[in-house]
Amino acid sequence: MSRRAAERTAAELLATFGPAVSTRPPGRRRPDGRSARLNQWVAPRRGFARPGYGWSPVAAPLQVYQAGTHEIGGLFPLLAASPLPAVGARMGYDVHSGGAFYLHPVEFVLRSICTNPNLVLFGEPGRGKSSTVVAFLLRMMLTGVRTLISGDVKGEYTPLLHALGVAPIMLGRGSSARLNALDLGPLAARWDAWSTARQRDEVDGVLGRWVQLLVALAEAQGYRPTVTDEAALSAVLRQLLGVSDGYTRLKPITIPDVHRMLSDPDDQLWSSLRFAGRRQFLDHLRSITDALANLISGPLAGLFDAATNFTVDWDAPIQSLDLSRLRTRGDQAVAVALTCLGSWSSLATDLQEDGELRIVVRDEIWRQLRLGLRAVQAVDSELRLSRAERKIQVLVSHKPGDFLSVGATGSQEVAIARDLLALCSIRVLLGQSTRVASELADVLALSDKEQEATTGWANDRQGRALWKIENRTGLRIQTVLSRIERQIFDTNAQLIRVPRGFRKTDGSVGRNPSVGVRS
Repeated sequence: MSRRAAERTAAELLATFGPAVSTRPPGRRRPDGRSARLNQWVAPRRGFARPGYGWSPVAAPLQVYQAGTHEIGGLFPLLAASPLPAVGARMGYDVHSGGAFYLHPVEFVLRSICTNPNLVLFGEPGRGKSSTVVAFLLRMMLTGVRTLISGDVKGEYTPLLHALGVAPIMLGRGSSARLNALDLGPLAARWDAWSTARQRDEVDGVLGRWVQLLVALAEAQGYRPTVTDEAALSAVLRQLLGVSDGYTRLKPITIPDVHRMLSDPDDQLWSSLRFAGRRQFLDHLRSITDALANLISGPLAGLFDAATNFTVDWDAPIQSLDLSRLRTRGDQAVAVALTCLGSWSSLATDLQEDGELRIVVRDEIWRQLRLGLRAVQAVDSELRLSRAERKIQVLVSHKPGDFLSVGATGSQEVAIARDLLALCSIRVLLGQSTRVASELADVLALSDKEQEATTGWANDRQGRALWKIENRTGLRIQTVLSRIERQIFDTNAQLIRVPRGFRKTDGSVGRNPSVGVRS
Protein backbone atom coordinates (compact mmCIF):
# COMPACT_ATOMS: atom_id res chain seq x y z
CA MET A 1 0.00 0.00 0.00
CA SER A 2 1.36 3.40 -0.91
CA ARG A 3 2.13 5.97 1.78
CA ARG A 4 -0.49 8.36 0.41
CA ALA A 5 -3.20 5.71 0.64
CA ALA A 6 -2.32 5.10 4.30
CA GLU A 7 -2.81 8.73 5.31
CA ARG A 8 -6.02 9.62 7.13
CA THR A 9 -7.80 12.89 7.51
CA ALA A 10 -8.35 14.67 10.85
CA ALA A 11 -12.01 13.56 10.78
CA GLU A 12 -10.97 9.91 10.41
CA LEU A 13 -8.49 10.29 13.27
CA LEU A 14 -11.16 11.79 15.50
CA ALA A 15 -13.53 8.97 14.58
CA THR A 16 -11.16 6.57 16.33
CA PHE A 17 -12.07 8.15 19.67
CA GLY A 18 -15.80 8.55 19.11
CA PRO A 19 -18.60 8.82 16.56
CA ALA A 20 -17.58 10.01 13.14
CA VAL A 21 -18.29 13.66 12.56
CA SER A 22 -18.88 15.61 9.42
CA THR A 23 -16.06 17.70 8.04
CA ARG A 24 -18.58 20.09 6.51
CA PRO A 25 -20.31 22.82 8.47
CA PRO A 26 -23.99 22.04 9.22
CA GLY A 27 -26.35 23.27 6.53
CA ARG A 28 -30.06 24.05 6.16
CA ARG A 29 -32.71 23.99 3.42
CA ARG A 30 -33.91 27.05 1.58
CA PRO A 31 -37.64 27.42 0.81
CA ASP A 32 -37.04 26.06 -2.67
CA GLY A 33 -35.58 22.85 -1.23
CA ARG A 34 -31.99 23.59 -2.08
CA SER A 35 -29.38 23.42 0.66
CA ALA A 36 -28.12 26.72 2.00
CA ARG A 37 -25.17 27.68 4.15
CA LEU A 38 -25.87 28.28 7.78
CA ASN A 39 -23.54 31.29 7.97
CA GLN A 40 -24.03 33.81 5.24
CA TRP A 41 -21.18 35.90 3.87
CA VAL A 42 -20.78 39.17 5.82
CA ALA A 43 -17.18 40.10 5.02
CA PRO A 44 -14.40 39.23 2.56
CA ARG A 45 -12.81 35.89 3.25
CA ARG A 46 -9.56 37.57 4.25
CA GLY A 47 -11.27 40.35 6.19
CA PHE A 48 -11.11 44.06 5.54
CA ALA A 49 -7.59 45.28 4.76
CA ARG A 50 -7.45 48.04 7.36
CA PRO A 51 -6.36 48.27 11.00
CA GLY A 52 -8.61 46.60 13.53
CA TYR A 53 -10.61 44.49 11.03
CA GLY A 54 -8.69 41.21 11.18
CA TRP A 55 -7.28 41.22 7.67
CA SER A 56 -5.13 38.22 6.75
CA PRO A 57 -2.68 38.03 3.82
CA VAL A 58 -3.90 34.50 3.07
CA ALA A 59 -7.22 32.76 3.36
CA ALA A 60 -7.85 30.70 6.49
CA PRO A 61 -6.98 27.07 5.62
CA LEU A 62 -8.77 25.37 8.53
CA GLN A 63 -12.13 23.61 8.28
CA VAL A 64 -14.70 23.24 11.05
CA TYR A 65 -14.88 20.01 13.05
CA GLN A 66 -17.03 18.90 15.95
CA ALA A 67 -15.66 16.86 18.87
CA GLY A 68 -15.58 16.69 22.63
CA THR A 69 -13.09 18.84 24.54
CA HIS A 70 -11.24 15.76 25.81
CA GLU A 71 -10.66 14.71 22.21
CA ILE A 72 -9.97 18.00 20.47
CA GLY A 73 -7.43 18.92 23.16
CA GLY A 74 -5.06 16.37 21.70
CA LEU A 75 -4.62 18.25 18.44
CA PHE A 76 -1.21 19.94 18.59
CA PRO A 77 -2.00 23.12 16.59
CA LEU A 78 -4.71 24.08 19.08
CA LEU A 79 -2.49 23.92 22.18
CA ALA A 80 -0.88 27.01 23.74
CA ALA A 81 0.69 26.78 27.18
CA SER A 82 3.65 28.02 29.20
CA PRO A 83 6.80 25.90 28.84
CA LEU A 84 7.40 26.15 32.62
CA PRO A 85 5.88 23.83 35.23
CA ALA A 86 2.82 24.93 37.21
CA VAL A 87 4.49 24.76 40.61
CA GLY A 88 5.25 27.36 43.27
CA ALA A 89 3.94 30.92 43.41
CA ARG A 90 1.30 31.83 40.86
CA MET A 91 2.50 35.26 39.76
CA GLY A 92 0.16 36.15 36.91
CA TYR A 93 -0.25 35.13 33.30
CA ASP A 94 1.76 34.78 30.12
CA VAL A 95 0.36 37.30 27.65
CA HIS A 96 1.26 35.08 24.67
CA SER A 97 -0.37 31.84 25.74
CA GLY A 98 -2.87 33.29 28.22
CA GLY A 99 -1.88 30.57 30.68
CA ALA A 100 -0.98 31.06 34.31
CA PHE A 101 2.67 31.71 35.13
CA TYR A 102 4.20 30.03 38.19
CA LEU A 103 7.56 30.62 39.83
CA HIS A 104 9.52 28.28 42.09
CA PRO A 105 13.28 28.79 41.58
CA VAL A 106 14.30 25.63 43.43
CA GLU A 107 11.94 23.49 41.33
CA PHE A 108 13.37 25.13 38.22
CA VAL A 109 16.84 24.00 39.32
CA LEU A 110 15.68 20.46 40.12
CA ARG A 111 14.03 20.18 36.69
CA SER A 112 17.15 21.48 34.90
CA ILE A 113 15.39 24.62 33.71
CA CYS A 114 18.13 26.80 35.23
CA THR A 115 21.39 26.29 37.12
CA ASN A 116 20.82 28.36 40.29
CA PRO A 117 17.76 29.65 42.19
CA ASN A 118 18.79 33.32 42.45
CA LEU A 119 16.70 36.20 41.07
CA VAL A 120 17.57 39.74 40.06
CA LEU A 121 14.99 42.43 39.28
CA PHE A 122 15.59 45.58 37.26
CA GLY A 123 13.07 48.35 36.79
CA GLU A 124 12.58 52.07 37.03
CA PRO A 125 10.71 53.41 40.08
CA GLY A 126 6.96 52.92 39.83
CA ARG A 127 7.07 49.95 37.43
CA GLY A 128 6.17 47.35 40.04
CA LYS A 129 9.46 45.95 41.37
CA SER A 130 8.41 45.96 45.00
CA SER A 131 4.92 44.60 44.33
CA THR A 132 6.38 41.79 42.20
CA VAL A 133 8.83 40.84 44.95
CA VAL A 134 6.24 41.02 47.73
CA ALA A 135 3.73 38.99 45.71
CA PHE A 136 6.40 36.33 45.21
CA LEU A 137 7.23 36.25 48.93
CA LEU A 138 3.59 36.09 50.02
CA ARG A 139 2.65 33.31 47.62
CA MET A 140 5.77 31.25 48.35
CA MET A 141 4.67 31.18 51.99
CA LEU A 142 1.87 28.85 50.91
CA THR A 143 4.57 26.30 49.98
CA GLY A 144 6.27 26.61 53.39
CA VAL A 145 9.15 28.87 52.31
CA ARG A 146 10.08 31.59 54.83
CA THR A 147 11.65 34.96 54.05
CA LEU A 148 14.30 37.23 55.56
CA ILE A 149 14.47 40.85 54.38
CA SER A 150 18.17 41.58 54.90
CA GLY A 151 17.85 45.34 55.17
CA ASP A 152 14.64 47.15 54.17
CA VAL A 153 16.11 50.52 53.23
CA LYS A 154 12.83 52.33 52.53
CA GLY A 155 10.44 50.39 54.75
CA GLU A 156 8.53 49.02 51.75
CA TYR A 157 8.06 45.55 53.21
CA THR A 158 6.83 46.69 56.64
CA PRO A 159 3.12 46.85 55.58
CA LEU A 160 3.31 43.19 54.54
CA LEU A 161 4.73 42.20 57.93
CA HIS A 162 2.01 44.13 59.74
CA ALA A 163 -0.65 42.43 57.61
CA LEU A 164 0.78 39.04 58.64
CA GLY A 165 0.97 40.00 62.30
CA VAL A 166 4.78 40.14 62.41
CA ALA A 167 6.67 43.06 63.97
CA PRO A 168 9.71 44.17 61.94
CA ILE A 169 13.02 44.82 63.68
CA MET A 170 13.62 48.56 63.49
CA LEU A 171 17.19 49.86 63.56
CA GLY A 172 18.09 53.52 63.77
CA ARG A 173 16.72 56.71 65.24
CA GLY A 174 14.39 56.20 68.20
CA SER A 175 14.81 52.42 68.32
CA SER A 176 16.47 50.55 71.17
CA ALA A 177 17.27 47.52 68.98
CA ARG A 178 20.93 46.60 68.73
CA LEU A 179 22.49 43.98 66.47
CA ASN A 180 25.94 42.59 67.09
CA ALA A 181 27.63 42.26 63.70
CA LEU A 182 29.79 39.49 65.24
CA ASP A 183 26.87 37.64 66.78
CA LEU A 184 27.35 33.89 67.14
CA GLY A 185 23.68 33.20 66.46
CA PRO A 186 22.81 29.48 66.38
CA LEU A 187 26.50 28.53 66.44
CA ALA A 188 26.71 28.88 70.23
CA ALA A 189 23.50 26.93 70.83
CA ARG A 190 24.70 23.87 68.85
CA TRP A 191 28.36 24.02 69.82
CA ASP A 192 28.34 21.34 72.53
CA ALA A 193 26.51 18.82 70.32
CA TRP A 194 29.21 18.84 67.63
CA SER A 195 32.39 16.81 67.38
CA THR A 196 35.77 18.53 67.56
CA ALA A 197 36.21 18.23 63.79
CA ARG A 198 32.79 19.81 63.17
CA GLN A 199 33.60 22.59 65.65
CA ARG A 200 36.87 23.33 63.85
CA ASP A 201 35.15 23.51 60.46
CA GLU A 202 32.37 25.77 61.70
CA VAL A 203 34.80 28.13 63.46
CA ASP A 204 36.97 28.43 60.36
CA GLY A 205 33.90 29.35 58.31
CA VAL A 206 32.65 31.92 60.83
CA LEU A 207 36.08 33.52 61.26
CA GLY A 208 36.50 33.78 57.51
CA ARG A 209 33.16 35.58 57.21
CA TRP A 210 33.96 37.95 60.08
CA VAL A 211 37.38 38.85 58.71
CA GLN A 212 35.80 39.56 55.35
CA LEU A 213 33.20 41.77 57.05
CA LEU A 214 35.74 43.79 59.04
CA VAL A 215 38.06 44.41 56.08
CA ALA A 216 35.03 45.40 53.97
CA LEU A 217 34.02 47.94 56.61
CA ALA A 218 37.57 49.31 56.67
CA GLU A 219 37.67 49.45 52.87
CA ALA A 220 34.40 51.41 52.86
CA GLN A 221 36.26 54.20 54.66
CA GLY A 222 39.01 54.43 52.06
CA TYR A 223 41.57 52.03 53.52
CA ARG A 224 42.65 48.98 51.50
CA PRO A 225 43.54 46.24 54.06
CA THR A 226 46.64 44.13 53.54
CA VAL A 227 47.23 40.42 54.04
CA THR A 228 48.92 41.24 57.36
CA ASP A 229 45.79 43.10 58.47
CA GLU A 230 43.67 40.06 57.72
CA ALA A 231 46.05 37.77 59.61
CA ALA A 232 45.98 40.10 62.61
CA LEU A 233 42.17 40.25 62.60
CA SER A 234 41.94 36.47 62.39
CA ALA A 235 44.34 36.08 65.35
CA VAL A 236 42.41 38.64 67.41
CA LEU A 237 39.08 36.99 66.69
CA ARG A 238 40.40 33.54 67.59
CA GLN A 239 41.78 34.80 70.87
CA LEU A 240 38.61 36.68 71.77
CA LEU A 241 36.39 33.77 70.74
CA GLY A 242 38.28 31.38 73.00
CA VAL A 243 38.96 28.66 70.44
CA SER A 244 42.67 28.45 71.19
CA ASP A 245 42.08 26.39 74.35
CA GLY A 246 40.80 23.20 72.72
CA TYR A 247 37.40 24.37 71.39
CA THR A 248 35.78 23.90 74.81
CA ARG A 249 33.66 27.07 74.84
CA LEU A 250 32.81 30.17 72.83
CA LYS A 251 32.85 33.71 74.17
CA PRO A 252 30.58 36.42 72.72
CA ILE A 253 32.54 39.26 71.15
CA THR A 254 31.72 42.66 69.64
CA ILE A 255 33.48 45.16 67.36
CA PRO A 256 34.60 47.26 70.40
CA ASP A 257 36.34 44.14 71.74
CA VAL A 258 38.29 43.78 68.49
CA HIS A 259 39.18 47.48 68.50
CA ARG A 260 40.31 47.29 72.13
CA MET A 261 42.69 44.39 71.49
CA LEU A 262 44.15 46.05 68.39
CA SER A 263 44.73 49.24 70.38
CA ASP A 264 46.25 47.46 73.38
CA PRO A 265 47.68 44.09 72.26
CA ASP A 266 49.28 41.68 74.67
CA ASP A 267 52.76 40.32 74.09
CA GLN A 268 51.49 36.95 72.86
CA LEU A 269 49.46 38.58 70.07
CA TRP A 270 52.15 40.69 68.43
CA SER A 271 54.85 38.04 68.90
CA SER A 272 52.70 35.31 67.33
CA LEU A 273 52.26 37.56 64.27
CA ARG A 274 56.09 37.98 64.03
CA PHE A 275 56.22 41.71 64.73
CA ALA A 276 59.51 43.06 66.06
CA GLY A 277 57.73 44.76 68.94
CA ARG A 278 54.53 46.27 70.28
CA ARG A 279 55.20 49.65 68.60
CA GLN A 280 55.61 48.07 65.16
CA PHE A 281 52.30 46.25 65.65
CA LEU A 282 50.48 49.46 66.59
CA ASP A 283 51.97 51.47 63.72
CA HIS A 284 51.21 48.85 61.08
CA LEU A 285 47.60 48.31 62.18
CA ARG A 286 46.80 51.93 62.97
CA SER A 287 44.68 52.49 59.85
CA ILE A 288 42.40 49.49 60.29
CA THR A 289 42.16 50.20 64.04
CA ASP A 290 40.95 53.74 63.31
CA ALA A 291 38.51 52.42 60.70
CA LEU A 292 36.90 50.15 63.29
CA ALA A 293 36.83 53.06 65.76
CA ASN A 294 34.62 54.99 63.32
CA LEU A 295 32.02 52.23 63.59
CA ILE A 296 31.92 52.76 67.33
CA SER A 297 31.80 56.56 67.39
CA GLY A 298 30.60 57.45 63.86
CA PRO A 299 27.12 57.59 62.24
CA LEU A 300 26.44 53.95 63.16
CA ALA A 301 27.41 54.29 66.80
CA GLY A 302 25.20 52.16 69.04
CA LEU A 303 23.78 50.00 66.27
CA PHE A 304 26.32 47.25 65.60
CA ASP A 305 28.80 47.67 68.48
CA ALA A 306 26.84 46.06 71.32
CA ALA A 307 25.31 42.69 72.10
CA THR A 308 22.15 41.77 70.17
CA ASN A 309 19.15 42.63 72.36
CA PHE A 310 16.31 41.11 70.33
CA THR A 311 15.26 37.60 69.46
CA VAL A 312 14.43 36.64 65.89
CA ASP A 313 11.42 34.36 65.50
CA TRP A 314 12.65 32.05 62.75
CA ASP A 315 9.31 30.21 62.80
CA ALA A 316 7.52 33.33 61.52
CA PRO A 317 6.74 33.34 57.78
CA ILE A 318 8.79 36.50 57.30
CA GLN A 319 11.30 38.63 59.20
CA SER A 320 12.57 42.06 58.24
CA LEU A 321 15.36 44.34 59.42
CA ASP A 322 14.03 47.83 58.73
CA LEU A 323 16.69 50.48 58.02
CA SER A 324 14.36 53.28 56.93
CA ARG A 325 15.32 55.34 59.98
CA LEU A 326 18.97 55.37 58.92
CA ARG A 327 18.45 57.35 55.73
CA THR A 328 19.17 60.65 57.50
CA ARG A 329 22.68 59.39 58.36
CA GLY A 330 23.79 59.23 54.73
CA ASP A 331 24.21 56.66 51.97
CA GLN A 332 27.49 55.32 53.30
CA ALA A 333 25.95 54.61 56.70
CA VAL A 334 23.12 52.69 55.03
CA ALA A 335 25.58 50.75 52.87
CA VAL A 336 27.70 49.80 55.90
CA ALA A 337 24.54 48.72 57.72
CA LEU A 338 23.54 46.52 54.76
CA THR A 339 26.98 44.90 54.82
CA CYS A 340 26.71 44.16 58.55
CA LEU A 341 23.21 42.76 58.13
CA GLY A 342 24.29 40.63 55.19
CA SER A 343 27.04 38.99 57.23
CA TRP A 344 24.78 38.51 60.25
CA SER A 345 21.86 37.08 58.27
CA SER A 346 24.16 34.66 56.45
CA LEU A 347 25.39 33.20 59.73
CA ALA A 348 21.89 33.15 61.22
CA THR A 349 20.45 31.19 58.30
CA ASP A 350 23.41 28.89 57.60
CA LEU A 351 22.46 26.48 60.39
CA GLN A 352 18.76 26.22 59.65
CA GLU A 353 16.97 22.90 59.81
CA ASP A 354 17.86 20.40 57.10
CA GLY A 355 15.59 20.68 54.08
CA GLU A 356 14.26 24.13 54.99
CA LEU A 357 14.24 26.70 52.21
CA ARG A 358 14.52 30.41 52.84
CA ILE A 359 14.29 33.49 50.64
CA VAL A 360 16.79 36.28 51.39
CA VAL A 361 15.91 39.65 49.88
CA ARG A 362 18.71 42.16 49.29
CA ASP A 363 17.01 45.42 48.38
CA GLU A 364 18.98 48.24 46.74
CA ILE A 365 21.98 45.94 46.44
CA TRP A 366 23.91 48.66 44.58
CA ARG A 367 24.53 50.50 47.86
CA GLN A 368 26.49 47.60 49.30
CA LEU A 369 28.39 46.92 46.08
CA ARG A 370 29.80 50.44 46.02
CA LEU A 371 31.64 49.98 49.32
CA GLY A 372 34.56 48.28 47.60
CA LEU A 373 36.07 45.01 46.45
CA ARG A 374 35.47 43.06 49.68
CA ALA A 375 31.79 44.00 49.76
CA VAL A 376 31.40 42.80 46.16
CA GLN A 377 33.21 39.57 46.99
CA ALA A 378 30.89 39.00 49.97
CA VAL A 379 27.79 39.19 47.75
CA ASP A 380 29.47 37.00 45.15
CA SER A 381 30.19 34.35 47.79
CA GLU A 382 26.59 34.33 49.02
CA LEU A 383 25.21 33.86 45.50
CA ARG A 384 27.59 31.00 44.76
CA LEU A 385 26.57 29.16 47.93
CA SER A 386 22.82 29.60 47.52
CA ARG A 387 22.26 26.05 46.24
CA ALA A 388 24.32 24.43 48.97
CA GLU A 389 22.73 26.53 51.71
CA ARG A 390 19.16 26.11 50.37
CA LYS A 391 18.60 29.83 49.87
CA ILE A 392 16.87 31.83 47.18
CA GLN A 393 18.73 35.13 46.90
CA VAL A 394 16.66 38.01 45.50
CA LEU A 395 18.59 41.10 44.34
CA VAL A 396 16.64 44.29 43.63
CA SER A 397 18.13 47.17 41.65
CA HIS A 398 17.20 49.83 39.13
CA LYS A 399 19.50 49.14 36.19
CA PRO A 400 22.54 47.05 35.20
CA GLY A 401 24.68 50.17 35.41
CA ASP A 402 24.38 49.85 39.20
CA PHE A 403 26.50 46.71 38.97
CA LEU A 404 29.00 48.18 36.51
CA SER A 405 29.67 51.43 38.40
CA VAL A 406 31.04 49.88 41.59
CA GLY A 407 34.62 50.74 40.65
CA ALA A 408 36.94 52.02 37.95
CA THR A 409 36.51 50.72 34.44
CA GLY A 410 38.31 47.41 34.08
CA SER A 411 38.77 46.99 37.84
CA GLN A 412 38.33 43.72 39.69
CA GLU A 413 35.22 45.09 41.41
CA VAL A 414 33.49 45.70 38.08
CA ALA A 415 34.51 42.30 36.72
CA ILE A 416 33.09 40.46 39.74
CA ALA A 417 29.96 42.61 39.84
CA ARG A 418 29.28 41.87 36.18
CA ASP A 419 29.57 38.15 36.91
CA LEU A 420 26.93 38.50 39.64
CA LEU A 421 24.31 38.65 36.90
CA ALA A 422 25.45 35.25 35.64
CA LEU A 423 24.84 33.89 39.15
CA CYS A 424 21.18 34.93 38.91
CA SER A 425 19.49 32.54 36.49
CA ILE A 426 16.13 34.30 36.69
CA ARG A 427 16.13 37.92 35.49
CA VAL A 428 12.98 40.02 35.78
CA LEU A 429 13.13 43.06 33.52
CA LEU A 430 10.40 45.61 34.19
CA GLY A 431 9.84 48.82 32.25
CA GLN A 432 12.95 50.81 31.37
CA SER A 433 13.98 53.82 29.34
CA THR A 434 15.59 53.31 25.94
CA ARG A 435 19.12 54.03 27.21
CA VAL A 436 18.87 51.59 30.11
CA ALA A 437 17.29 48.96 27.87
CA SER A 438 20.35 49.15 25.63
CA GLU A 439 22.52 48.36 28.66
CA LEU A 440 20.29 45.41 29.50
CA ALA A 441 20.50 44.11 25.94
CA ASP A 442 24.28 44.30 26.02
CA VAL A 443 24.76 42.72 29.47
CA LEU A 444 22.08 40.03 29.18
CA ALA A 445 22.34 39.41 25.41
CA LEU A 446 18.71 40.29 24.68
CA SER A 447 17.28 40.02 21.19
CA ASP A 448 15.75 43.04 19.46
CA LYS A 449 12.23 41.85 20.29
CA GLU A 450 13.11 41.34 23.94
CA GLN A 451 14.69 44.77 24.14
CA GLU A 452 11.59 46.34 22.57
CA ALA A 453 9.44 44.60 25.19
CA THR A 454 11.28 46.33 28.04
CA THR A 455 11.01 49.80 26.49
CA GLY A 456 7.49 49.59 25.07
CA TRP A 457 5.15 46.86 26.22
CA ALA A 458 6.46 46.71 29.82
CA ASN A 459 5.97 50.47 30.26
CA ASP A 460 2.28 50.40 29.34
CA ARG A 461 1.08 48.89 32.61
CA GLN A 462 2.49 48.38 36.09
CA GLY A 463 3.62 44.83 36.84
CA ARG A 464 4.54 43.93 33.27
CA ALA A 465 7.98 42.36 32.89
CA LEU A 466 10.10 40.32 30.56
CA TRP A 467 11.14 37.19 32.48
CA LYS A 468 14.44 35.93 31.13
CA ILE A 469 15.39 32.49 32.48
CA GLU A 470 18.98 31.80 31.47
CA ASN A 471 19.18 31.16 27.70
CA ARG A 472 15.46 30.65 27.13
CA THR A 473 13.43 33.10 25.12
CA GLY A 474 12.04 35.84 27.35
CA LEU A 475 8.43 35.49 28.54
CA ARG A 476 6.08 38.47 28.70
CA ILE A 477 4.45 38.14 32.10
CA GLN A 478 1.78 40.32 33.67
CA THR A 479 1.82 40.13 37.47
CA VAL A 480 -1.73 40.10 38.86
CA LEU A 481 -2.57 41.49 42.30
CA SER A 482 -5.80 41.17 44.22
CA ARG A 483 -7.56 44.21 45.69
CA ILE A 484 -6.19 43.50 49.16
CA GLU A 485 -2.68 42.99 47.80
CA ARG A 486 -2.83 46.34 46.04
CA GLN A 487 -3.59 48.02 49.35
CA ILE A 488 -0.71 46.25 51.10
CA PHE A 489 1.82 46.70 48.31
CA ASP A 490 1.14 50.38 47.61
CA THR A 491 4.61 51.97 47.63
CA ASN A 492 3.10 55.34 46.66
CA ALA A 493 1.38 55.68 50.01
CA GLN A 494 3.93 58.29 51.10
CA LEU A 495 2.77 60.52 48.24
CA ILE A 496 -0.74 60.75 49.67
CA ARG A 497 -0.88 63.93 51.71
CA VAL A 498 -4.06 64.63 53.64
CA PRO A 499 -4.81 68.12 55.04
CA ARG A 500 -5.42 68.38 58.75
CA GLY A 501 -9.00 67.49 59.56
CA PHE A 502 -9.76 66.28 56.03
CA ARG A 503 -11.33 62.87 56.65
CA LYS A 504 -14.44 61.12 55.51
CA THR A 505 -17.29 60.41 57.88
CA ASP A 506 -16.41 56.70 57.91
CA GLY A 507 -12.91 57.47 59.20
CA SER A 508 -11.11 56.68 55.93
CA VAL A 509 -8.72 59.12 54.32
CA GLY A 510 -10.22 61.28 51.61
CA ARG A 511 -8.74 62.74 48.44
CA ASN A 512 -6.70 65.92 48.66
CA PRO A 513 -7.48 68.05 45.57
CA SER A 514 -4.44 70.24 46.17
CA VAL A 515 -1.93 67.48 45.35
CA GLY A 516 -3.94 65.56 42.78
CA VAL A 517 -3.20 62.00 43.89
CA ARG A 518 -5.58 59.18 44.54
CA SER A 519 -6.85 58.30 47.98
